[in-house]
Amino acid sequence: MSEYSIDTKLVHAGERRQTPTGKSVSTPIYPSTTYTYDSMAEMDKVFSGEGGDYVYSRYGNPTVNALEEAVAEIESGKFAVAFASGMAAIHAALFACELAPDSVVLASQDLYGASFDLLKKIFGSYGVKTKTADFNDLKNLQAQVEELKPRVLLAETISNPLLKICDIEAVAGIAHSNGAKLVVDNTFASPFLCQPVRFGADFSVHSATKYLSGHADATGGIVISNDEFDKPTLDGIKKLVGGVLSVWEAHQILRGIKTLGLRQEKQCRNAAVLAEHLSKNEFIEKVYYPNLDDKKSADKVLKDDFGGALVSIKLKTDTTDAAWKFMDSLKLCVRATSLGDVYTLVSHSASSSHRELSPKKRASLGIADSLVRISVGIEDVKDLIADIEQALKNG
Repeated sequence: MSEYSIDTKLVHAGERRQTPTGKSVSTPIYPSTTYTYDSMAEMDKVFSGEGGDYVYSRYGNPTVNALEEAVAEIESGKFAVAFASGMAAIHAALFACELAPDSVVLASQDLYGASFDLLKKIFGSYGVKTKTADFNDLKNLQAQVEELKPRVLLAETISNPLLKICDIEAVAGIAHSNGAKLVVDNTFASPFLCQPVRFGADFSVHSATKYLSGHADATGGIVISNDEFDKPTLDGIKKLVGGVLSVWEAHQILRGIKTLGLRQEKQCRNAAVLAEHLSKNEFIEKVYYPNLDDKKSADKVLKDDFGGALVSIKLKTDTTDAAWKFMDSLKLCVRATSLGDVYTLVSHSASSSHRELSPKKRASLGIADSLVRISVGIEDVKDLIADIEQALKNG
């Protein structure tokens, strides 16, 4: 489907695969955990990999494979492998980079808190070292890569929660010129806005729980690569570690992808209006939004004129209490730690995604106590503005 636009791919990718009764319009749910064949000779052929059919759900499932095909198509990758969560997907992508004791991972300083924990608590226990850098300072990043000789660079297309844009093409160039691989968490952008492998990333990773699903009813993760040699490694991690995506979740996520373009276009337009409006509010010290902070980078990395569908705000009264009072005063926006859903969600980074960091470390990264991240939904933007304004006044 390479000749079609992203909007068309979102609707059709992964569908109308061959089934026992022909090609169904919508991918069926195959809940079977195991498969049988008419003879042991036929089963042996399948087990050896020659038959191309299914053996056991931990090894592969038709519904899950349909999702993988769809995501590979819309991300412009050679293949995709699905996992039970976004964290399982990041773990698999990093593991596939052949990390070993004394290997160095150079991570963006703006990384999601749980990703830091994964690097330090899990990979760190096996001797992998984690260093951080400002991926928006390319000159300094180049120097650090040359000095540290990392095996992997780990970045986010749009950082959490300050929403900085990563120049993926430039960072990939720095990584590859020094023998490192680049893993990009593309969750905040989604394939609708960006396909990191087209910019040179070795792996693109998603928490499919967010924009791909979009309805707060499915948890999953996806890894995409353009190198066919990575597939056996990722499949092997899935089989042996066991972070297998449920067939039910796969079906929900695949269905969610159909409307990703419609949802995210509306969300991005809402976010742009909301960010511009809030930038003039007397109770807000700063609004973080790519099209306000770094339009040039946003235009290079993201689709069309979009700046993403998240907006972060720092209140003038810079305390946790002020942030919580504001959030408790919201009537329409939902207090939740996730993002990318059809509903507008608000979260307090200092007490959720980055709570494991010390106050001093959060302050050094610019994550203020009063910082609130808004994942903009598909509601009428006038209603969102009214709700946030009344909460700012009453909070």
